[in-house]
Amino acid sequence: MNHSFHPPHRTLMGPGPSDVSPRVLGALGRPTIGHLDPQFITLMDEIKALLQYVFKTENELTIPLSAPGSAGMEAAFVNLLSPGDTVIVCQNGVFGGRMKENVERCGATAVMVQDRWGDPVDPEKVTAAFAAHPEASVLAFVHSETSTGVRSDAETLCAIAKNHGALTVVDTVTTLAGIDLQVDNWGADAVYSGTQKCLSCVPGLSPMTFSPAAVDRIQQRPERVQSWFLDMQLVMGYWGGDSKRAYHHTAPVNALYALHEALLIVREEGLEASFERHRNNHLQLVAGLERMGLEMAVAPEWRLPQLNAVCIPEGVDDAEVRGRLLREFDLEIGAGLGELAGKQWRIGLMGHASNPVNVQRCLTALGTVLGR
Repeated sequence: MNHSFHPPHRTLMGPGPSDVSPRVLGALGRPTIGHLDPQFITLMDEIKALLQYVFKTENELTIPLSAPGSAGMEAAFVNLLSPGDTVIVCQNGVFGGRMKENVERCGATAVMVQDRWGDPVDPEKVTAAFAAHPEASVLAFVHSETSTGVRSDAETLCAIAKNHGALTVVDTVTTLAGIDLQVDNWGADAVYSGTQKCLSCVPGLSPMTFSPAAVDRIQQRPERVQSWFLDMQLVMGYWGGDSKRAYHHTAPVNALYALHEALLIVREEGLEASFERHRNNHLQLVAGLERMGLEMAVAPEWRLPQLNAVCIPEGVDDAEVRGRLLREFDLEIGAGLGELAGKQWRIGLMGHASNPVNVQRCLTALGTVLGR
């Protein structure tokens, strides 16, 4: 007989989703109101202002897309690209490859800049790509590569694009509220993220922000955006600044309650304090892993404090270790993706889950399983 689903209580220390704050879970259960209710419109404006705070931007078009981060990626490309455009795409992990897929589905040409998985994007290669392809109108790259635990130099990459008259599409799904992100100061143009990482909100929403230059590109398009749902000219009518909103879709009302609460938690702590907390817990985790004889997969200066890539020792069964952690300790860590499958673990210290108790829980559990 069917019955209500009651999930187990896990400690989520993988690449996402992260543990959700009780405050956020509580917000989900508040009474549902209409998505055009005046009170909900007020909440939408507050969410926009809070997103501008975490993105460090004054961009008017700053919204939570009613779909996960993968849809945020697609929204950035379908709105900025037209068939025949040339895009320089940086790949140093799985998600750069997904950018390439989006570019090609838009009918544009992807010029690939490849770096080893585990290294940051090389700015010199990007400069060389622009020299070889001066027609390129967009540079796309992943700031925090979730598949490898690597940070790239977003400020430098955005500056290179600007020097060549190109817009930037920047993946910050694992970045937002975990490490520094300065959309306006760095000159990023179309930036998307996710709610299930360092914001510690439920999955299913994609915070996005578009610069005035990106909005101008969208409004000057020679043809309609190929996706009706992701067309920002339509979405802007719903999330616009005027009191009267045009119906576009039924927003996920309760999920937006949750996002609002998650953003309030970030603002209460303060962005710089959040960055420092993630950093300190990362250092504690790395020290413990190294005492156990484990090696980190990324050079110290490019490591993500919120997502730690660890080399799996020779002879250790990846799936068995992760399975035992889940069964015996209710602890989830992540496997390697793509060419790193079976070679690395990804240990998340994101948002609400980034705390000293979880660091010690992970070290104890991993040490116990490996010791057996």
